[in-house]
Parts: sequence; structure tokens; C-alpha cells
Amino acid sequence: MNHPFEQSLIGLLGGLLLLTVFAMLSIRRIFSMIRIFVLQGIILSASTLTVGLVSGERHLLFQSILTFLLKVVLLPVLLYRLIRRLRLRGDVEVVLNVPVTMVSGILLVIFSFAVASPLARMAMTVSSGLIGVGLATVLLSFLVVLTRRKAVTQVLGLLSLENGLLFSATNATYGMPMVVELGVAMDVLVGTLLFGVFFFQIRDTFEKLDLDRLERTWED
Repeated sequence: MNHPFEQSLIGLLGGLLLLTVFAMLSIRRIFSMIRIFVLQGIILSASTLTVGLVSGERHLLFQSILTFLLKVVLLPVLLYRLIRRLRLRGDVEVVLNVPVTMVSGILLVIFSFAVASPLARMAMTVSSGLIGVGLATVLLSFLVVLTRRKAVTQVLGLLSLENGLLFSATNATYGMPMVVELGVAMDVLVGTLLFGVFFFQIRDTFEKLDLDRLERTWED
């Protein structure tokens, strides 16, 4: 059975998810990056819910609720408290300027859709055409990690990358078994907590969270 409205809605949400990663690449404020991550969580939970309703896969409904609680509520609260306790400045230090980063991002999107096109034809899901969006989100998020100097913003890039993987899995194979989803959610939460401890150790040792200084110290 065709679901044109639902498929269009999922496509719209996928496009919005892709735009949020471009926004992460262009902005220079840490708190703005967290707000964009929250928006990603809302988009991801909405798209997962829509795919679950269309496909009849009940575990996707649970996954959408779990995604909302983890990525829209819990993780942003932890990140806000972490940044305030670390007393970080609001500016994001970047390696490349915005125009070069944007051009690189566009090339990555073209590459992602070229690679994902054969996979989309083989997939049997209602939203298989969005596999390229998920792959592009992953690669763009990795670009966020590469072009940011501060450790906190790199962690946001990694969390965005995980969002892209989850979006790809949902549209390619209707997600993962519930036990695996719970395990991934716990891994993300525990990983964020460990990153928080790591940040405090860097600040206490180097009085700064700029990874360039940490690399220079290791080289010496």
C-alpha cells in the first residue's frame, strides 16, 4: 500500500535533518550547536515514529520515544550542565572557514547519494530513498568533528553522527531489535558521562579544552 503523505513527510524530515548538520558546520556558538542537536533529536524521533506507523513495526514506536527522551531531554541537560561547570566560552573554534566547509559538505552530500543509490534500490522499506540522507548526515557530522578544535563540540559532532546512523538504519532495515536499541542508548549515555569526566581532567591538567594544546603537549 502506498502512503504518499507519510512518505513525503519522512522525506521532509530527512531534508531538515540534513540541514541541521549544515547548520552545525556554519555556526560558531556552543549553545547553538546544542540547540541544533535537540532539533535533530526531535526530527529523528518524528521520522522514526512516522516510519513505524506506516510500516507497522511496533518497536520503532518505542524507539521514537526512547530517542526523544535521550536526545531531546536527557543528553542536552547533561551537556548544558557540563559546559556551565567547565565555564566554557560560547565561541566555537574552527579549523576551516565557513565557505570552504560548506563546499566540502556539498561534495560529501553528492558522494553520499551516489554511493547510497544502489543500496536504496535493493532496500524494501517505505523510505529506502532516504538512505543517502542518512549517509550524508554521517559524513557531514564527521566533518564537524574534523573542523572543530574544542573537545565538547567534537563530541556534539559524534552524537550527530550517531543520529545519522540511526536514521540510516531506520530507513534501510526498519531499525534494530529492541534489545540492541536499548544497548546503544545506554552506550551513548555512558559515553557522554565518560566524556564529561574526561573534559574535567583536561581542564584540570591543561586549563583549556583546546585539543591543539593537548597535541602539542603529547609531541613534547
